Amino acid sequence: MNRKVLIVGGVAGGASAAARLRRLDENIEIILFEKGEHISFANCGLPYYIGDVIQERDNLLVTTPADMKSKFNIDVRIKSEVIKVDTDKKEITVKSADRRTYTESYDALILSPGAKPIQPPINGINNDKIFTLRNMNDTDKIKEYIAKNKPESAVVIGGGFIGVEMSENLNRLGINVTLVEAAPHIIAPFDSDMVTIAEKELEDNGVGLVLNNGVKAFIPNGGKLDVELNNGQKITSDIVILAIGITPDTAFLKNTKLEFGPKGHIIVNNNLETNIKDVYAVGDAIEIVDFVNGQKTAIPLAGPANKQGRIAADNICGIKTTFKGSQGSSILKVFDLTCAATGNNERTLKRLNIPYEVIYVLPQSHASYYPGATPITLKLIFNKEGKIFGAQAIGYEGVDKRIDIISTVMRLGGNVKDLTELELCYAPPFSSAKDPVNIAGYAAENIISGKVDVVTPSAIDTRDRDNVIVLDVRTDLEIETGTIEGSIHIPLHNLRERMNELDKSKEIWTYCQIGQRGYYAARLLMQNGFKVKNITGGYKVYLASKFTPKSIDNILKSNNTIINDVKNPKVNTGIVKNLDACGLSCPGPLMRVKSAVDELNFGDFLNVTASDPGFYADIQSWCKSTGTELVSLAKEKGIIKATLKKNSGEAAISQDSITIPRKDGQTMVVFSGDLDKAIASFIIANGAAAMGKKVTMFFTFWGINILRKQQNTSVKKTFVEKMFGWMMPRGSQKLKLSQMNLAGIGPKMIRSIMKNKNVESLEALMKSAIESGVEIVACQMSMDLLGFKKEELIDGVKLGGVGYYLGEAYNSNVNLFI
Repeated sequence: MNRKVLIVGGVAGGASAAARLRRLDENIEIILFEKGEHISFANCGLPYYIGDVIQERDNLLVTTPADMKSKFNIDVRIKSEVIKVDTDKKEITVKSADRRTYTESYDALILSPGAKPIQPPINGINNDKIFTLRNMNDTDKIKEYIAKNKPESAVVIGGGFIGVEMSENLNRLGINVTLVEAAPHIIAPFDSDMVTIAEKELEDNGVGLVLNNGVKAFIPNGGKLDVELNNGQKITSDIVILAIGITPDTAFLKNTKLEFGPKGHIIVNNNLETNIKDVYAVGDAIEIVDFVNGQKTAIPLAGPANKQGRIAADNICGIKTTFKGSQGSSILKVFDLTCAATGNNERTLKRLNIPYEVIYVLPQSHASYYPGATPITLKLIFNKEGKIFGAQAIGYEGVDKRIDIISTVMRLGGNVKDLTELELCYAPPFSSAKDPVNIAGYAAENIISGKVDVVTPSAIDTRDRDNVIVLDVRTDLEIETGTIEGSIHIPLHNLRERMNELDKSKEIWTYCQIGQRGYYAARLLMQNGFKVKNITGGYKVYLASKFTPKSIDNILKSNNTIINDVKNPKVNTGIVKNLDACGLSCPGPLMRVKSAVDELNFGDFLNVTASDPGFYADIQSWCKSTGTELVSLAKEKGIIKATLKKNSGEAAISQDSITIPRKDGQTMVVFSGDLDKAIASFIIANGAAAMGKKVTMFFTFWGINILRKQQNTSVKKTFVEKMFGWMMPRGSQKLKLSQMNLAGIGPKMIRSIMKNKNVESLEALMKSAIESGVEIVACQMSMDLLGFKKEELIDGVKLGGVGYYLGEAYNSNVNLFI
């Protein structure tokens, strides 16, 4: 008698198991049960069908019941939900649309029930404007709703792969999208220092981002829906997509003898057999082994599910095939960016207390001299023995193949040394003689061999400022676009003759734009007796990690539009010249721009194309500081296009210009530490901010006392520094009046009068100013002279020098000294 194999669930795992079974055994009876209408569809393509990228619905249907019958003689029963499994009797109970409820016996059983979207118990979650996306039925409902109601706004809840893909595709339809994520960052496989690149790409393309803030309730608001967040703020929307994660769809198995993991996943061995003989399980519903660290986990990806279906079929047919675990290799499109990862990230390794090292490299996708080269940010995680734990890469071209190569090396047991020895295809349009994967291997090998020690950009802000010198070895032109606060600048080409300016008793942290020149500087200094570490990834990775999305108020105010992306500039007068700076890393594009602009006559235009992603922000800062008009700025598939106009004076502002208005800010030097003057300062600052002005308050000498924390902060100080701290008022509550102080009675009187007159207190004014975007800057020189440390100041204060203040003052039409 022929054996009978029942398969519960189709799509990736179940359908591949059925096809493999038939290829192995023509005589076996195979029945596949699917509670939906479709046994195999491209669920990863659903968001792109909603966004009209995929035009034909039928293209998503991988196979049909008729195909499975004609090709493989498999009995496929759709709209048939398995509601019970009896492993003692070896039979299942099926609730069918056409056969009602019946039982079916089996010799072997494959469970592929998949997972279902999580729907937390949030007030109002059953509103008909809220949708989830898991199958074709969900897709049809969303498509129909959009076609019928033509929503103008959408809120996507959840920043995983589906949430990000839905945000992009709804945006593509012209819908204003806000993405809400309860965690600090989106797409969990990526570490926070990498994922900010993707977050910025979303915001640059008009998707509003709300991070670290979950949903409290959904409240009907006329014909719309208010999404109330945990912090009390509300976002009004026409449609909501719920994409906060999935949970294994295994409720129908709870009364069986099957063993489950802590989150409801079915436990299987490496043959994918459960604890019950002849019962196998595959796909999103099972607990598997992490290939990198050996721990139990769950990784719901289509690739592993397909392989698992094949392996389960092999074992049923007597072929002892094993599943060796999953690396979690994944890839995601975020508008023009490609984001890919494999293996473990830093969060996972920290949780498991596994020691590791990190390097970042930022090579070009192919030879820089061949047109169209764009940079890749590649992060490699490994240990001192050379084992590769994981890798993450983000860029516009060639990201997938680099992560695939590293993933393959990991799967085959290779290490960092193997990355350096890989012989990969090279021609200028496709790669460089040293491929980015080779470069990552070289950088990691330098650490393992002791040629250099590194620190990550995340360590910069918490460094021991008394014992660490941060050395910027970039060019003068590069630092005009920004620098790490508190760093010393000695260009690499001057370092040999100027290294005597550095204190050998302190540790030197070198950095450049992407880490390469920082490494050269580190090697130079190490061989001259200095204690040195290189900041891997350099200023670019540091700056990228500092990205923070707009506030909710600003998202709503801007209506999620891209305010500084003008793709069709009107250039009617003057000579137009073109500059191709693609393939050049910073400061190359800016240096080329400066030289080209110097050669222009007033009124002439320069069209620039560049592939360095930092150029998008750099050119705005450069034009602002030089008085060059930025007529247009656009970004498409990693290529930045800018049109500049050389002006004889102030940049002309028109509707077609995106140049930031000049001379429209307000700066204020707060020298005094008196209560009345502090109150006046913050009243003026709040008023100016309310008028839409950019306000910078520069606190120097006694004015810094206003910014001190009330409580004592434990920081290391000399005796003289401690004396200054004791003698001066500790924070705003201790300030005296400039007139009629009366041994402290005056300040109490003025505060009482302010309260009675409903005038906000100084502390409330300070809080309001910071929340309104007023820039609070403490003078670094004054801090050093008075012995104050940044830790003693209230949150929201940045440190700066007189150069920073003068730069802000230059762009202001009001400058006050108080």
